[in-house]
Amino acid sequence: MKKLCFIVFLITLQINAQQILPERERARVVDEILADRFNNLLPKLMDRTGIDMWILISREYNEDPVLRTMLPATWLNARRRTIILFYRDKVKNTIEKLAVARYNFGENIISAWDKTKQPNQWKRLMQLIEERNPNKIGLNYSKHFNIADGLDKTDYDEFINYLPKKYHSKVTSAQPLATAWIETRTEREMVIFNQLVDITHDIIAEAFSEKAITPGITTTTDVEWWMRDKVTQLGLETWFHPSVDMQRTSEKLEGHLYSFSDRPNEMVILPGDLLHCDFGITYLRLNTDCQELAYVLKPEEKEPPKYLSDAFAEGNKLQDIFTNNFVEGATGNQILLKSLQEAKTAGLRPSIYTHPLGSYGHSSGTTLGMWDAQDGVAVNGDYPLHANTVYAIELNTTVNIPEWKRDIRIMFEEAGFFGENGFRYVNGRQTKLLTIPRVKDHQGN
Repeated sequence: MKKLCFIVFLITLQINAQQILPERERARVVDEILADRFNNLLPKLMDRTGIDMWILISREYNEDPVLRTMLPATWLNARRRTIILFYRDKVKNTIEKLAVARYNFGENIISAWDKTKQPNQWKRLMQLIEERNPNKIGLNYSKHFNIADGLDKTDYDEFINYLPKKYHSKVTSAQPLATAWIETRTEREMVIFNQLVDITHDIIAEAFSEKAITPGITTTTDVEWWMRDKVTQLGLETWFHPSVDMQRTSEKLEGHLYSFSDRPNEMVILPGDLLHCDFGITYLRLNTDCQELAYVLKPEEKEPPKYLSDAFAEGNKLQDIFTNNFVEGATGNQILLKSLQEAKTAGLRPSIYTHPLGSYGHSSGTTLGMWDAQDGVAVNGDYPLHANTVYAIELNTTVNIPEWKRDIRIMFEEAGFFGENGFRYVNGRQTKLLTIPRVKDHQGN
């Protein structure tokens, strides 16, 4: 029996080892994904946006957010002034990937600057531009899309000062291309994304269990730090500090910000509490963002009260109404307003504030509502929905609970993928309340 238990233990270790890669293997995967994105995805995006030359410029520790997603796995930052030039020749069906830098930009982008032949980096860049004579030169500046606004003023001024006058009219914002690069996921990335969200779900399930919570002793802050420690122990990172809050019969429903920034710290978790968390991790240059709910069972309870399960189901209903309206080419505002109207007609009290998810947690792409902008979001909400994109399906519905003599808020956030075959959740969604402790059968299993 002991030998069997030891074998099971080893298998568990092996599964965990396969699930979360060591650093060297992560680097290999990152560079392979980058090669695929540069060689196969980028030409399509450049054709779609009509930008045949894309230039990214960054200096060490002041990286353009887009260039940061292109760094080789062993580069943690840009080096000196790093300039990357992509040139797309649609007629020849070629994509050039050049680094105007002292050395290759990893294995995917080769150096095109020999300082012994041309000491001035900017002049070498201009030679490359003139040799290719592009129709449109994209630079990363944007008033409304922050991730596409990574070119700083100094580098912009230097670039324009060196650029021959005949090319000035060809310079344009690369925002459509930068956003497309950030938001679009490849087939392999989606396989990995599924694993990433699965890890996120597993951590939440363990945090919302008797392994991490002892009612009457454990506080909400304790659980937040437990989650941070768990991420660190697994060799992962989180892109924001987790939050855990509660709703209970003796408390009134607070405003939306209460769950995220205005709640009191160190609230002791008690039987009968409805817990909510907001948690996300970073792994293989992808990010998750997840909110789930759990109920702390009272001593006499074997399952959550029906009124809470029914309220939970209304949250799932709102998710369905919303995601059923995902249509390629529709804007975030169109989807938002249609979904809110349908939800209200169905008797719900909805709020939707969904954002792009992927290369960054709050990523670039179409915004589908904000918690304080339920009538639509200017500019970012007018950006159309594209295929092969991922969103944090973030929303809530307010439900009156007569037994508690108050309203409660059912808050969800799950990663969802929109592709050629429509919408699907990346790794499923929560469809019933987690319980603390987990319900055991009569045999104690």
